[in-house]
Amino acid sequence: MARIDASKLNLEERVVQVARVSKVVMGGRRFSMRALVVVGDHNGYVGFGMGKANEYTEALRKGVEDAKKHLIYVPLAGTTIPYMVKTRFGASEVVLKPAAPGTGVIAGGPVRKVMQVAGIHNVLTKSIGTSNPHNVIKATFAALLGLKDAAQVAETRTKTVEEITGKVKEKAAGEN
Repeated sequence: MARIDASKLNLEERVVQVARVSKVVMGGRRFSMRALVVVGDHNGYVGFGMGKANEYTEALRKGVEDAKKHLIYVPLAGTTIPYMVKTRFGASEVVLKPAAPGTGVIAGGPVRKVMQVAGIHNVLTKSIGTSNPHNVIKATFAALLGLKDAAQVAETRTKTVEEITGKVKEKAAGEN
């Protein structure tokens, strides 16, 4: 899979979680910050990353840098996702369902932030199992990576998009 060039996109960043973590050494504990960050352009491109440093701002910067390296493209069907998808990562399970226009983002915590920066405005989600933000985000990204649009499916099956979607083109007047 080709890497997406983040410099060509207008990315917005959202902090999912910042935690103070410690490492026990001989003289006591050493504290550092860990940041989990999501970036997206509200147009289908989204990525997540983690940064660790002694300072809050440095951890965020590293997290954003990491997120820009791991961008993916999510095929959208208008303002929602094309179809329902359910995936697991570790003890986290995430269910994403397309929703009618005007529904909004029905999601909690980490999943909501991913949907917002990805540009998905109408979606129903359910997070089952552990609420660990790392695993929930990884399960969400696994679900988003599993989505395909009609053109990709048609290409794989060597059919036309019309055959896949079930929509038949209207014939122009005079054609048989």
